[in-house]
Amino acid sequence: MSPQIQHDFWSEVFHNHILMSTLTVWVLAQIAKVIVGFFQEKRFNFRWFIGTGGMPSSHAAGVSALATSVGLQQGFDTAMFALAASFAMITMFDAQGVRRSTGQQAWILNKMMDDIYWKGQIEAKRLKEFVGHTPVQVLAGFVFGIVWAVILY
Repeated sequence: MSPQIQHDFWSEVFHNHILMSTLTVWVLAQIAKVIVGFFQEKRFNFRWFIGTGGMPSSHAAGVSALATSVGLQQGFDTAMFALAASFAMITMFDAQGVRRSTGQQAWILNKMMDDIYWKGQIEAKRLKEFVGHTPVQVLAGFVFGIVWAVILY
């Protein structure tokens, strides 16, 4: 790749308002998780920034910011907005549905493993329990994403 093509590529990427606002909102939602976690648990945990789960849902914030940014820039009656909004709905459904169920199953399996471990029969690694989001966390992320996308527009 020639230096000119490389320069144009990165220049275009960093000037893509939809991409930059989506990434910015995602980072802001991750920062909000750390702040909410700090006030709820009275301690700092960096895993809140890089992990999944928590309030607000950064999945919901990111995809709602994406759909909102596409709508604001290209129109809410375009195929691109329909695509982005559909992607957002599927992602938010997954974040609060399938992924949340996975976390609940992990909690049950961890409980079973603890019971077996304490009886001296097995040694096992704990499963990650905070995988998905509650509907309230998804709704908060959805609103967070729309509000920040409008602010950044």
